[in-house]
Parts: sequence; C-alpha cells; structure tokens
Amino acid sequence: MKVIEKIREAESGGKVVFSFEFFPPKTEDGVDNLFDRMERMVAHNPTFCDITWGAGGSTADLTLEIANRMQNMVCVETMMHLTCTNMPVDKIDHALDHIKSNGIQNVLALRGDPPHGQDKFVQVQGGFACALDLVNHIRSTYGDYFGITVAGYPEAHPDVIQSDGGLATPEAYQSDLAYLKRKVDAGADLIVTQLFYDTDIFLKFVNDCRQIGITCPIVPGIMPINNYRGFLRMTGFCKTKIPSEITAALEPIKDNEEAVRAYGIHLGTEMCRKILANGIKTLHLYTLNMEKSALAILMNLGLIEEAKISRSLPWRRPTNVFRVKEDVRPIFWANRPKSYISRTIGWEQYPQGRWGDSRNASYGALTDYQFMRARTRGRKLHDEWAVPLKDVEDIHERFLKYCLGNLRSSPWSELDGLQPETQIINEQLGSINSKGFLTINSQPSVNGAKSDSPIVGWGGPDGYVYQKAYVEFFCSKEKLNTLVEKCKSFPFLTYMAVNKEGSWISNVRSQSDVNAVTWGVFPAKEIIQPTVVDPTSFMVWKDEAFEIWSRGWAQLYPDGDPSRKLLEQVQSSYFLVNLVENDYVNGDLFAVFRDF
Repeated sequence: MKVIEKIREAESGGKVVFSFEFFPPKTEDGVDNLFDRMERMVAHNPTFCDITWGAGGSTADLTLEIANRMQNMVCVETMMHLTCTNMPVDKIDHALDHIKSNGIQNVLALRGDPPHGQDKFVQVQGGFACALDLVNHIRSTYGDYFGITVAGYPEAHPDVIQSDGGLATPEAYQSDLAYLKRKVDAGADLIVTQLFYDTDIFLKFVNDCRQIGITCPIVPGIMPINNYRGFLRMTGFCKTKIPSEITAALEPIKDNEEAVRAYGIHLGTEMCRKILANGIKTLHLYTLNMEKSALAILMNLGLIEEAKISRSLPWRRPTNVFRVKEDVRPIFWANRPKSYISRTIGWEQYPQGRWGDSRNASYGALTDYQFMRARTRGRKLHDEWAVPLKDVEDIHERFLKYCLGNLRSSPWSELDGLQPETQIINEQLGSINSKGFLTINSQPSVNGAKSDSPIVGWGGPDGYVYQKAYVEFFCSKEKLNTLVEKCKSFPFLTYMAVNKEGSWISNVRSQSDVNAVTWGVFPAKEIIQPTVVDPTSFMVWKDEAFEIWSRGWAQLYPDGDPSRKLLEQVQSSYFLVNLVENDYVNGDLFAVFRDF
C-alpha cells in the first residue's frame, strides 16, 4: 500500500501516526541486530519504515535486500531511498524493478550526497542531475504504481546554507521552496523533512509551502539526540541551526552520555508536542538504528504503550501489495511466520475470508532458507540447546524449560521467547512435556474476550475474540496409542498424527475438513477466522517440523556426537500430533493427559 494512502486514511480519522528510519549496517552481525531491533519496534505499528541508500550508492545491494526483508518478512510498509549518485538509468530501473517485483510501492527520491572523498555531487554519465529528474523518470516509466516521497529542507538545502554557521539567503530559501514545489508537481505525493531542532523554523516552512500551493502532507523528521559527538557531527554535516537553549542545556552534560540521552528524549518529546499542537499528525523518527530514544518519545506522547501492543490479526498482517488481503493461515506456522511466507510467496491468490481448498495452491519446497538463523539467534540457540543429552529424559527437560520460560529460544520457533498467551497455560504445558509430550505450538481456549485484551486480543477495539484450545507436540508411538484410546472418552477432541514417513492416524473424518480455531466478531463486519487447522497443510508442515530435529537441533553437535544420534533416533520414531478441543466454552484440553 502507498504510504500516502495510509497517511490520508489516518488524517480522515484524526489519528496521529509515526514512522521510523533505519540505515544499512556495515557487518552481518549488525544486520542481524538491526532486524531484531526492527521486529521489536515494528510491533508498535508504525505507518511505515524507510531504509537509506548509502552515500554514493555504496550500500545499494544491501539496501535492496533489507528493503525486501522488511516488506515481506518483517511485514512493515517499507519505503526505500533511491539516489542519483553513481546511478545511471539502467541501475535505477533495476532497483525499481526489483522492489516492484517484491511488492514494495514506496520510494524516497533523492539526489543523494557526494560519494565518500568528494565534496560535490557530480552527475554520472547516463544518470540524473537531481531528485526532480528522478521523480519525473519514475512517474513516466512506472506510472502510478509507486508512491513517491521527496525531501524538504526547513532551513534550505545544505548546499545553499553558508558553511560558517549562517543561514541561507532569502533568495536561496525561496528558490529551494520553488524547487520543492516542482518535485511535488512532477508527481511526488509526500514530503519528509531534513532534521531540525528549532520547531518554529519547521512550522514556518510548512506555512511557506502552503503559501506557494504545496498541499501534500509534510512529515517532520525528528532525530533524537543520543550522544553529544554524534549530535555535533550530524548537525554539522546538515548545517542545522542549533538553538542557543539547546547548546546551553547540553554543554554541562556533554560528557555524560546517559544524561545527554535523557535530555534528547525530553527535547524530542517537547518538539513533537508543539508540532502536534499545531495540527500536524505525522512524525518521522530518524532512529540511527537505535530504539530506546525513539520509543521513549512515543511513549511520552502517549502514542504507544510498552505493555500493550495491538494486533490487526493474531499474526502480523502482510504489507506486500500482492498479499495485503490475506487474512487466513494454518496455525502450524504460528511460531515460524517467516518460513510460512517464504513457502507461500509464489501463490497467485491468498486466502481471504475462508481458507477454502488449500490443495489449489502448492507450498514451496523446503530450502536452506527455512533453516537459516541470524548469528545472534544461532548463538543463543547453541547456548540453550546444544547441551549433552544422555537419554530422552534430557530431551524432555529442554522442552519443559522452554515452556516454563527458562529458555528464550527453540529450534521450532523464529520468535524470541513464548507468545504472551502461553502464560495462561504454561503450567499445563510444563506438565505434559514432563510426561514426554514435547510441545512446539499451542493456544488456550478463549470465549468472548474483549478484542483489545493485551494477552489474547487482536483486531482493534469493540470486538470479541474466540479460540479453541490447541496443542501440537511430538511423542512416541506408545504414548500416541494410549492417547488415541483416551480420546474416545472425549467427544469434542479431534486429533491428527503423522510420523516422518507419513503414516497417518486421525479421527478427523476427511482430509478436506478445515477447522477454524480462532475467530473474531466485530461491529459491521463479517466474522473473521484468521487461524485454521487444515489436514493438507499439516502434511506439508510435518516435513518441516521433522527436519528441524536434524537441521535445527542435531546439527548443533559435531558429527558422531551421541547427543546428535539420540536426536536422530527420536526424529525417526516419534509422531507429530495436533489436538483441538472443540468445546471452547466448557472443554479441558489437558484432561486427556491425566493419568499418564
């Protein structure tokens, strides 16, 4: 979706919206850490996030890769910077074609800074001289597909600001405004400003834009002060005016990084309050890849709550233009959403309203991608799971510790720790894990909880949500046989079980039966059922679930290690089972596990 459409929608409802900017890190560990941080920040539902291009196009390939992951795996509306520096037209079109094919619709069109080691921008042969050329090219070549954002400079472009700390001349400022209007007239539909620290200058800039006929939204770019030297470096590079009261406040604390950061949060909060009080309802935070200051400002403004994160669905809604209407998924990938997206990325149509016949679409084959891990996550998994295993009881202990929250990682989960709703049933999960039912996915029953519940809520306010209790686990054939017999005394329980080779045991009547296990009721809407248990998808999922025993856990040990051999034995002999308690009002899913 275009960012301008999201902002217009928010404006019509009088809602304040915010967004974050990130830049490509220089190392692989830095990229991993960025995505960890981004996941936490995106949970607060920014309108969009943007990723910079890098001076002289130095990070072009990495920017394209990060933008793709942001849009399709993190599932946040993504805006990619694109500059003219060192970019002939064929490279520009390659970048635009790439992001278009990945469902990204938003571009921030910039001239770009000079490459490292150069003082001035130089037009590359076969390239463009300025952002206006780039805007014209995008509109003439790609029509209305892209939402185009351009930069606005409240103090004028740095190139026309005197380098001795002075201001741009009135003539230079007016010329810069006129150029901005030409960019908007050429097809830009949004302006994001350069950083500033004098709010009055920004407000005057907005008024000046309106006076010359610029009507599109103008989003203030806010850069929290995180440390003194970084603040001086950025303001010096951008030739940003520093009000005397800010200099006076920073001077006595400049060597106290914690005090500087606290002041930066206070200043950023007050700047935003003044901007909001003047009727501007959009904020863009230059994070410098740091989360604490940006989130603290938003919390001070009451725009987010640390303990209350709203969800439009039980899983993060896609932002890719090809699957924005998707609203139904099998529950099996609840803890591995990126894997699910990667295995369904080629579908021509995504389920909307009802799951329907899943056999109409083919899941992608397992590849190395489903088993890749960020380095930091890989280290955590190794520390927590690569312990000596003497027997299956040691395996049970790993699962038990994870369910009780004593471990933060699991080979079967891409997430950091347990889902919040798991705390409702973690004692029961701990009990069955200790009995050899090794759980990898679950949800408690919910009967008409308010949709804004911080633990189980989704879909926004004024609705009610429902869930059937569900648990998925590995167990031995002997335990499964006993469980199947016991299920005969529980008429509302349905189960499916399969081993690595595909042997199937179930009391579900048909392979085509689809069981809705999560649904919501909202004013003036049809019932939404975003999570299902589907036999066909379960057979696809079982290959991935069993493969994790070897590629997700056993490979943490050296070849020939007894622990590795034990895990491979469990992989080849256990069954993967899912169990649904269809009586979500009075049922007790865990009653069937008593007396084991």
